[in-house]
Amino acid sequence: MQGPTTSKPGRRRFLRLLGGSALGAVTGAPFTRARARGERLQAMPRDNRSDPSPATRPLTIFLCGDVMTGRGIDQILPHPGDPTLHESWVTDAAEYLRIAERANGPIPGPVAFGYPWGEALEELSRAKSDVRLINLETAVTDRDDWWPGKGIHYRMHPRNAGCLSAAGIDCCALANNHVLDWGYPGLEQTLETLAAAGIRTCGAGRTLAEAQAPAILECPGKGRVIVLALGHGSSGIPGEWGARPDRPGVDLLPDLSPTTVGRIADRVRTVRRAGDIVVASIHWGGNWGYHIPAEQRRFARRLIDDAGVDVVHGHSSHHPRGIEVYREKPILYGCGDFLNDYEGIGGQEAFRGDLTLMYFLTLDPASGRLLRLSLVPLQIRRFRLHRPSAADAAWLRAVMARECGRLGTTVAGDDARRIELRWIEWD
Repeated sequence: MQGPTTSKPGRRRFLRLLGGSALGAVTGAPFTRARARGERLQAMPRDNRSDPSPATRPLTIFLCGDVMTGRGIDQILPHPGDPTLHESWVTDAAEYLRIAERANGPIPGPVAFGYPWGEALEELSRAKSDVRLINLETAVTDRDDWWPGKGIHYRMHPRNAGCLSAAGIDCCALANNHVLDWGYPGLEQTLETLAAAGIRTCGAGRTLAEAQAPAILECPGKGRVIVLALGHGSSGIPGEWGARPDRPGVDLLPDLSPTTVGRIADRVRTVRRAGDIVVASIHWGGNWGYHIPAEQRRFARRLIDDAGVDVVHGHSSHHPRGIEVYREKPILYGCGDFLNDYEGIGGQEAFRGDLTLMYFLTLDPASGRLLRLSLVPLQIRRFRLHRPSAADAAWLRAVMARECGRLGTTVAGDDARRIELRWIEWD
């Protein structure tokens, strides 16, 4: 739940984390610098294809970790909701605003809907991704049916849904441990509000069938992106939140077994067409620490091998975790927090929860293989995303190099096909 706290535009430096077929090669080694023009953050795919036809043009997806625009952030948006909380230590959401201000100075309010996204908006505009997918870790409701016995309850007022529209979000994964914080009425209003805003959802619904229904996003001339959102109990999702045929809830995984993968494979087969990119967005694991449990690695790989998944989008951790590229398909085990109101809260400072990443994945729709993965570091300060200092960016870069190296990933396939995992930072 909580995270610690701890510049200017210019030419970019491109720091290549991976310029070959072995991700494990970065272990303990510095990043290699690669020069490029500042107007765009991409290089051509390494397989040297000629101009692709419209049906096979590369497709780019923006992903990030948890987006929590409730509680303290909701209080600075144009339509703040009731600040009443049911936490044992804080009963007024505005207290989180005061904690952040004590740490880093005054936060203006009310702010424009785009304010929390800060300099991420510039990056989103420049990248021109085809799909923008987030894990929305808050209810969007003004209902008061708070879930009893749960220590934390997040909500953003429905009239502040423009905060998501300001970033052009296409789809929200909802299979997480906060979407039902304000009960079934809060979930119902969340679904209605996001639908009215033109934002697709998956992973939670009024019935099990609705919770399991994928979001299907059309990308004209490129194909479709199919998103399944899945939750696992290791992230703190209460067992009773699992949707049933006659009960609202989230798509809660019973376990990480081959049997569960088989059921997901059956669901993928019913909707997948040639040229589709399939994303499994999974809320799993604890908040802190870099260790990836063996059962998570096995499950992620089985999703690729047996269920036809092209991208595993993991979240729940409060800081970025390692990346694996398995059979030319990316597995992001934990994308870290992206937006939250944890600024100024002490504890776990060693993990630097204030530092986060934007993930831009460029894939080949014909094969689903990864062509390029670009990482953009940011820092949340005064409830707004900023470019980090050179020192902070270097710290996060080194951590990512270490953690990716620990996964010891190799990319299967023709050696001539190279995957570039690129680190992008600002001067």
